[in-house]
Amino acid sequence: MPSESKEKLNPFHIAQQQLDEAAEVLKLDAGMHELLRWPIRELTVTLPVKMDDGTTKVFRGFRVQYNDARGPTKGGLRFHPDETIDTVRALAAWMTWKCAVVDIPLGGSKGGIICNPKEMSQGELERLSRAYIRQVGRIIGLEMDVPAPDVYTNPQIMAWMADEFAFLKGYNEFGVITGKPIPMGGSAGRGDATARGGIFTLREAGKVLGIDLKGATTAIQGYGNAGSFGHALGDELLGLKIVAVSDSRGGIYTEDGLDCEKVVAHKKKTGSVIGFPGAKDITNEELLELDVTVLMPAALENVITAENAENIKAKISVELANGPTTPEADQILHKNGVYVIPDFLCNAGGVTVSYFEMVQNAYDYYWPLDLVHERLDAKMTAAFHTVHDAAQKHKAHNRLAAYLVAVERVAEVVRLRGWA
Repeated sequence: MPSESKEKLNPFHIAQQQLDEAAEVLKLDAGMHELLRWPIRELTVTLPVKMDDGTTKVFRGFRVQYNDARGPTKGGLRFHPDETIDTVRALAAWMTWKCAVVDIPLGGSKGGIICNPKEMSQGELERLSRAYIRQVGRIIGLEMDVPAPDVYTNPQIMAWMADEFAFLKGYNEFGVITGKPIPMGGSAGRGDATARGGIFTLREAGKVLGIDLKGATTAIQGYGNAGSFGHALGDELLGLKIVAVSDSRGGIYTEDGLDCEKVVAHKKKTGSVIGFPGAKDITNEELLELDVTVLMPAALENVITAENAENIKAKISVELANGPTTPEADQILHKNGVYVIPDFLCNAGGVTVSYFEMVQNAYDYYWPLDLVHERLDAKMTAAFHTVHDAAQKHKAHNRLAAYLVAVERVAEVVRLRGWA
């Protein structure tokens, strides 16, 4: 039985199941449906890396380009000890729908390396990053496929990769990687773009639902880039009252609200949010089920399932993470009146500003921060209302509505190109 349960939570099977539901509503023909269920191409690589102790360790890596009908593929690169090809496939699929739902001219891709970056030195991480580009460099580029940071990768890793690609090509092509440091062609506003885009969609959700978000109690599961920026920006832009946050070790709660700067400083000093002075330690599971107005799942996949969905008390779920809710849980949340802002809409701010970075790299002219924020706001607001309107029209939950918008946009170009 445990293996059956695990199979149900295979992220790629979930991504396919979500597509199948949309395909049925859209009445896609069989050929189109089958084409959209699978990646266009995949590359698996073996990466020998000299470690600091003189030994050679061999790592496995992946790059999946899911669909490039609408343009070059785009997607992050994750360093994670539990990375799998099916996780990368699912994330590449979601990137395809994400680019389509915010209407930017890109397809979706994703990459991953099976490693534990927390146990590696900076030198080892640099050699691993460069080894990966030596292998996947043949299938990436500004006109082909553009990686970006994701779980446990960062601007420094992107800088090493962009440099290695330049060495291979013999010239600089900074647009091959996004999420780079600003001196190497990065975009202003990229660092907090995922969370900022999610906060913009939450603001719009508050409007359509008639919920005053100023002072609204909020719990954030996951306190990496997206979660910590979600805390800071939720407070700054909407006046949310963040009462609970968590990381991989556990969570903290206080009804008085948490100060973002102090929590970040505590995590930096101790390695975790747990043990924060004046707060009660709680589990990640307890955090998800708190009686709050807003829940922000900002960690990894499959944290809201059929097992715990009935216990979710939040009015709005702001999915800053990829794939935090299973299809069965979606149905339960919808039935119970929880308004879900689905991942590939909610967290599309990151890829949107990455697209802005590609545009700026292409013509070597860079935008001021306020212009990046203004254009991101316009993209996210338009996408939110397109999805919300589709949900009302089809009487569907928001994830299905987002799929209907995105899949139809991709399918239209696939038809025009004569692929199916």
